[in-house]
Amino acid sequence: MATPTAPPSSRELLDSAKQIQPRLVDLRRRIHAEPELGLDNPATRSKILEELDGLGLEIQLHKNSSGIVATLRGEKPGRRVLLRGDTDALPMPELTDLPFSSKFPDRMHACGHDAHTSMLAGAARILSEHRDKIAGEVVFMFQPGEEAYGGAAAMIEEGLPEVDGAFAIHIAPQIPVGRVGTKPGSFMASYDDFEIQVVGRGGHASMPHDCIDPVPVACEIVLALQSFITREIPATDPGVLTVTQIHAGTTNNVIADSVTITGTMRALSDRTRGVMLEGLPRIAEGIASTHRAKAMIDITSGYPVVVNDAKFEAFARDVIADLLGPDAVLNLPDPIMGAEDFSYVLQQTSGVMVMLGVRPPDSKRPAPCHSSRMMLDEEAMSLGAALHASIATQFLAKSSD
Repeated sequence: MATPTAPPSSRELLDSAKQIQPRLVDLRRRIHAEPELGLDNPATRSKILEELDGLGLEIQLHKNSSGIVATLRGEKPGRRVLLRGDTDALPMPELTDLPFSSKFPDRMHACGHDAHTSMLAGAARILSEHRDKIAGEVVFMFQPGEEAYGGAAAMIEEGLPEVDGAFAIHIAPQIPVGRVGTKPGSFMASYDDFEIQVVGRGGHASMPHDCIDPVPVACEIVLALQSFITREIPATDPGVLTVTQIHAGTTNNVIADSVTITGTMRALSDRTRGVMLEGLPRIAEGIASTHRAKAMIDITSGYPVVVNDAKFEAFARDVIADLLGPDAVLNLPDPIMGAEDFSYVLQQTSGVMVMLGVRPPDSKRPAPCHSSRMMLDEEAMSLGAALHASIATQFLAKSSD
């Protein structure tokens, strides 16, 4: 059995993180001001590489995306742990009026990826300072394309080192600073998007008997899908199906030829996800056929369920309590129905994602992630960087048993 290496103490790591707080804030604000979308984030990658320069890391630049894999090798051999942060923004306007708000129209870091990236870069700096106390390797995964582009899967396909465990932080504006939300098992939902095109036969609005009106057919499909969720999906293994758009017609005296319905499905297990993927086309096609219309279904496969490994989650709880105090651990009663492509990483190895509290001070109803008014308390960023570092050092200090 390998002899564990004594890692730096929680106090040392937290002190180191607080010392670099100005760097964390500066990097986060520079990334926030110049948000980039999808898998190609060249300006963000340049900022990250500039921040990592001189830390003695082995850098691998991915070619199929702006992904960066930076590896820190400790003084002694040992296990390997992965820490991940995402880099892309959302295609939406920013309405925060912050002095460092987005310079680009319809682009905003509304999900905290700017903070995720900065905290991960900060953890790399902290751990580089304590390299002599590390046995093993830390892999820093800077990943673009989390917002519906599957950047994690793209980076895995191009090549990531095999690791013994993985950890990621997501910010949570609803949780107070100093607390970290966690739970074992299903943590975030899967998602799949859908489009249903109901095709009828258009004509004069005064003579629907000469037409096949797709509008009432579409309305019936929408209502039937809601009943499907409540009647065929067990409450103990829930799913969510939301219709977000219905488009039809051009004027008030013409029956349209077709209606387009779009929406999203979320599930907390592979079983429920499978039931929804089978049920949606069955119901839509059946109802359309009853009315002599046609339903053409297009389902865009999304991310799997994020599943926190129970053993790793218990370990993470201990690390959080040791670093920030026992009251810092917030037991989340329910999974989060949002989706995250860190799920692809957790399909490869055991690991966990947690929610870091970043609620702005004096904010009773903070804007959530994906809001054009989302803001966060930057004081929490040093806690996140220290938590990344503590998870890595304590994981590597444990024997392979």
